[in-house]
Amino acid sequence: MALQGALTDVSLADISQLLGMGGKTGCLTLTVHGNSGSVYFEDGRVIYATVENRLDRLGDILVTHQVITRDQLSVAVEQQASGTRARLGEVLVGLGSLTQEKLEEYIAVQIEEAVYSIFQWDEGNFQFDPDVMPEEGLFRVSLSIDGLLMEGARRVDEWSVVEKKITSMDLVFALERDPLQEEGLELTDDQKQIIPLIDGERSVMDLVTVSGLIEFDTGKALYGLIQAGFAVQVAKRVAEGEAEGSLEEHLKAGLGAYKSGMMDDANRELRKALEVDPTHAEARAHLALISLRQGKAHEAIVHFDGMDETTKPTYAVLRNRSLAYERMGEYAEALSTLADAEKLDPDDAGLTLARGIVQMKSGDSAAAMGSLKAYQDKLGSEKPLPMFYAFSILAAGLAGDMGRALEIGEEGLKQYPENGAILVNAGAVLEHRGDGEAATAYYERAIKGDSPPAQAFKALGDQALGRGDKAQAAQHYQSAVTEDPRLGEDVFIKLGAIALENSNAEAGAALWRRALELNPDNSALRTKVDQLGDTAAT
Repeated sequence: MALQGALTDVSLADISQLLGMGGKTGCLTLTVHGNSGSVYFEDGRVIYATVENRLDRLGDILVTHQVITRDQLSVAVEQQASGTRARLGEVLVGLGSLTQEKLEEYIAVQIEEAVYSIFQWDEGNFQFDPDVMPEEGLFRVSLSIDGLLMEGARRVDEWSVVEKKITSMDLVFALERDPLQEEGLELTDDQKQIIPLIDGERSVMDLVTVSGLIEFDTGKALYGLIQAGFAVQVAKRVAEGEAEGSLEEHLKAGLGAYKSGMMDDANRELRKALEVDPTHAEARAHLALISLRQGKAHEAIVHFDGMDETTKPTYAVLRNRSLAYERMGEYAEALSTLADAEKLDPDDAGLTLARGIVQMKSGDSAAAMGSLKAYQDKLGSEKPLPMFYAFSILAAGLAGDMGRALEIGEEGLKQYPENGAILVNAGAVLEHRGDGEAATAYYERAIKGDSPPAQAFKALGDQALGRGDKAQAAQHYQSAVTEDPRLGEDVFIKLGAIALENSNAEAGAALWRRALELNPDNSALRTKVDQLGDTAAT
């Protein structure tokens, strides 16, 4: 059965890691803005990858690394164009320009670069088709997804700095002065390669094409020259027949796409609006909402902080900013922001509910119960939201009043019989009171719903583990992290322990490293990972 969805709902890194941990075989296909890429897995390891509209850069990679000369590449390309069906690499080997070993080494580099290119995508759609393999005759590698993800994450972090200066591959730069003429200046090899090409006419993408460097290395080299004051932007390339839209046009298109639920298009158009006005409040506010939908609370705060300082925040902006702080675990900031919002609309019952939820999450059960009661009072005869019951159960339980928690759960299920959050929290109360069988019934009801909560799978996994059924536990835990890859470190710790008990050290190490990503401060777990030695490092 194919797995499919949108990258706005689950990150590519999480999808890839789940495929790797599950030892899956098949093809992960991604599409965005008319472009597509494919990553092939075999037993959880990457064996091949390609990007549809990415130039075949094998020849350029070989020239850049001085494996072959530009003349040797030209001869091979001419021979290939003469009608041979052989691939470029095969032609080069046949001409004696390089060995088969060298060819395979740099095809692996080419495949890795395709993966890193795809890993930069944070929007679009994905689909995983089991058992689909690359066509026969293509060279295959065997790469650990964890290693690729770590390098990909490093590049994304570095590129997030680079793109502050290089906001588009269509920008054109010129040299203010030639760094090659200055004595004692330390330049990287990549910088030395692109400096003669920066002429005020070539775009950044042109530099990539002419230099033979990959986009990432070209961007890093150019960024250093910009920072040092050697290179300055002089223009932006506009495609033939394409006019640059105004801020109003991009904003209108972005907001229209947002209202229609087309988040990829909305994100693209609103970012184009920011190229015209980086502090535009409405564009920033909606980009923050998109970030929240994607689970990127830190990014949402960056957008809120980037709004024009002279623009007073609206009630909606303050509520959403508070939500971002809440998801980041910064509860004091969340409560302070809610207080600012209350000054603008003191009668909104929803704000009172939001305060109660934050107070409950921060551990202040007494304050939470007070706020939740105030929310109910403000509603009068109006029916409370399901969240009220779900969090009221938790607040009462946190206060030690399990009887009251169970009463709230029963009341909530009368109003919302199939609500997953209420079922899970009520089940937890029943389990605490020693009625595991009734709790299981609630959890199983929860996973049969349209949007099964990850916590229900986790609870069933804990029950299975408690009775010694590790296979069933692993199945439930895997379902839990599929529903919510950021569920919590303990799920990955347990999955890792089960994998190790099944003599799968590589999978166990990968799962524990995923737990450490969620909680880097877990020193005991870090010690265990280190003790796995070379196996954990692969």
